[in-house]
Amino acid sequence: MTFPSSSTRFAAPFVSALGLIFSLSLAGCGTRTDGETADTKATAEAAAPVVVDTIKLKAMAMQRDSLKADSIAKKNGQLPGAILPGHRIIAFYGNIRSKGMGILGREPKEQMFRKFEGVLKEWQAADPSIPVQAALHNVTITAQGSPGKDGKWRLMNSKATIEEVISWAREHKCILFLDVQPGHSTLQAELPKLEQYLKQPDIHLGIDPEFSLSTMPGVRPNQKIGTLDAKDVNFTVNFLARIVSENKLPPKVLTVHRFTRKMITNYKNIKLDPRVQIVMHMDGHGEPTLKKDSYHDYIQTEPVQYTGFKLFYEYDARPKPHHIMTPTEVLTQLTPKPLYIQYQ
Repeated sequence: MTFPSSSTRFAAPFVSALGLIFSLSLAGCGTRTDGETADTKATAEAAAPVVVDTIKLKAMAMQRDSLKADSIAKKNGQLPGAILPGHRIIAFYGNIRSKGMGILGREPKEQMFRKFEGVLKEWQAADPSIPVQAALHNVTITAQGSPGKDGKWRLMNSKATIEEVISWAREHKCILFLDVQPGHSTLQAELPKLEQYLKQPDIHLGIDPEFSLSTMPGVRPNQKIGTLDAKDVNFTVNFLARIVSENKLPPKVLTVHRFTRKMITNYKNIKLDPRVQIVMHMDGHGEPTLKKDSYHDYIQTEPVQYTGFKLFYEYDARPKPHHIMTPTEVLTQLTPKPLYIQYQ
């Protein structure tokens, strides 16, 4: 991922427990028989149950549930089980079926995890005041170089691949992010495919505007940088919040990749919900000064909630004498200090 150039609303301390419950039940049925007279039909129609707008009712129930969540967050400082800001998430990114997408998948599994253990120790040593939370970040719906049968230019990992990366994460005590590059599809169409996995408490979500091209007909992935609007982020937040409430889960973490202004439009309209912790993630590569400028311009000066920063094993160190920023450099040179760090 490249860029052309170049949260402060932190919540209170971490609390551990269970999340909230969301429930909605609708009842009512009517019957009618053949051979009704006009009078009996009118009587039956008058007594028939009113048609229920289930979508509106669900929205009202979600609003009430969100207000309840807000009240708990205000009283306790954070919803039970929240990862941020009580931890710093350190993630290895990629796709376990691809050597070209990132460190996750580039090296043999055990070699990669040995490297990851060393990185986790470096971060813990750089800031002993906050525990690290290991994470794998697997691109699960991936933008493609061909349109596919439905012309959407994206492909989802197989069930076997998703289950394998889940087992990798749990074997090494990592949380897992499933990342979505929607191509010419939409988040509204793609996210429901992941719901069965997101119902699990240790699985979180990432969305990638760079590969969101539904508003750019005829553009192939990698030809132009894509975009998402605040309304797309809000849809994702509401989608995750519902899953959290319905399944009594701790808050989900949502990472939103960003390294240009147009990748996220109308950021001020993004709505916060205590059931979802939003990380705006500086996703660009290059030499340190350029990366720091991008973090300042697109993350620090347009704050949403929490912040993230990506480091590239293959690209940040080229050309020489550029180098991959160390944990100490990241923590001392970026404001605010990012709570999500991703290695690709």
